[in-house]
Formats: sequence, C-alpha cells, structure tokens
Amino acid sequence: MSFAIVAALTAVSTAVSVYGQLEAGKDQEAALKTQAEQERVAAESRELERQQKLNRALAANAVGMGMSGIKAEGTPASIALQSAKNVGLSEGMLKLSDRLAQAQLKRQAATTASAGKIGAASTLLKGATDIAKL
Repeated sequence: MSFAIVAALTAVSTAVSVYGQLEAGKDQEAALKTQAEQERVAAESRELERQQKLNRALAANAVGMGMSGIKAEGTPASIALQSAKNVGLSEGMLKLSDRLAQAQLKRQAATTASAGKIGAASTLLKGATDIAKL
C-alpha cells in the first residue's frame, strides 16, 4: 500500500472518530438537559401535591376546632403557627433539594459536552500523529 492511501485512510478514520465523539457528546448533553427538565416538572408536581395535602390538613384542623368550639386563640393558635412554620421550613428544604438536583444534571450535561469535545480533539491529535509517523 502506498503512503498516500494509508495516510488518507488514517485521516478518514480519524475524522469519523472525531465526528462520532462530538455527536455522542451532544446526544448525552441533550439527554441530560431533558432529564433536568423532567426533574423540574416532577418537582413542581410534588410541590403541588404537598401543598394540596397541607391545605386539606389545615382545613380539617380548622373545621375540627370550629366544631369542637375551640377558639383559634392562645395555645391552639400558637401550635398552628408553629406547625405552619415547620411546614414552611420543610417545603423550603424540599425545593432547595429539587433545585440542586436539577442544577447537578445541568452541570453534568455541560461536562459531558466538554468531554466529547476533548475526546474529539484527542482523537484528532492522535490521527495527526499517526499520519506524521507514516
């Protein structure tokens, strides 16, 4: 085989590998971004469900207190206020956790895209080195 044919085949092989790595990186990045969006939607759904449960519980408490003749003053009001504060803190922590999970997926997507580009550059350099050795 002549030098020109070997060099051309090496160049084509390198180009195909580079293209494949770049496309694989883009596909992985897109998949992770989609996963992050799905996590965002799921988090909103979970938050809505928690809010509905909380509203039902608060309504049941208010009805129960009203039916038993307890006034929402003094100790019952203090307990209700503290419960509401605790629920608020819990909700805040859950929201933060959801946002952190989404941010992690987005960072992972960016890292994957960069890794694909670095892998492609490495393959390109290796191909150039292989051609130079010929």
